[in-house]
Amino acid sequence: MSHPSLEKFTSDMDRLVGAETDSHAIAKATSFHLAELLLAPEFLEDRFRQPSSTGYTQHVVHVNPEGRYSIVALVWLPGQATPIHDHRCWCVVGVLEGSEHQTRYHLFEDDDTRFLRTFASERFSPGEVCALVPPEEDIHLVKNEGEVTGISIHIYGDDISQVGTSINRTFDLPVDESASASAKRVSWRDFESETPPRSQPSIQ
Repeated sequence: MSHPSLEKFTSDMDRLVGAETDSHAIAKATSFHLAELLLAPEFLEDRFRQPSSTGYTQHVVHVNPEGRYSIVALVWLPGQATPIHDHRCWCVVGVLEGSEHQTRYHLFEDDDTRFLRTFASERFSPGEVCALVPPEEDIHLVKNEGEVTGISIHIYGDDISQVGTSINRTFDLPVDESASASAKRVSWRDFESETPPRSQPSIQ
């Protein structure tokens, strides 16, 4: 038997995805429901709290019967981070324990040279929630910059048990904060077919 708070969350989410198709509306409502769930951190079983010394770890906690969303616990030891990446689907994230630092980027081009530039940097503490909804420019890197293990709950608009990852592609590009004024901001979607996606660590 799962925790009552988790049962309420999945019931609320099942109703939400059954009645709504707009990703922005779903992400907005999911943010509210996830903030409620985070008030009962004991909902997450010990088996979903286990870290790995080789990299951040994702545990699939629950998948909607129709594959409309997944609940995934990501566990981070101090210093562990994602590659710079974007997402294949809408995503709502809330910190359960520790902290999570997010750096967001825009893609620029100058004389056919592409690079990234930081446009936002945020630190999230337990109970705080944020959302990303493609096809908005959602390139980011997430890292545990704290001194203790971090756990965050990610709600993805896909069946992660089947696709294996929420990552659409990674960006092996330089980060240049002082490029020339001639550089222009471009949409990475224009180059979507050029860079294949890279998988996250295996589901455990």
